[in-house]
Amino acid sequence: MFTYLREEIKAVFERDPAARSIWEVILCYPGFHALLAHRVAHWLYRHRLFL
Repeated sequence: MFTYLREEIKAVFERDPAARSIWEVILCYPGFHALLAHRVAHWLYRHRLFL
């Protein structure tokens, strides 16, 4: 899972010239938060752990 997160952070740096640090991307980018929430929710759904 951490490899996917690294790839997503790398993609943000490639596409957004205003991104200055990894922590800024992790803490401040709503698209990154949405992607992370979707991946967690999808994992839970695949393992039939419904909330």
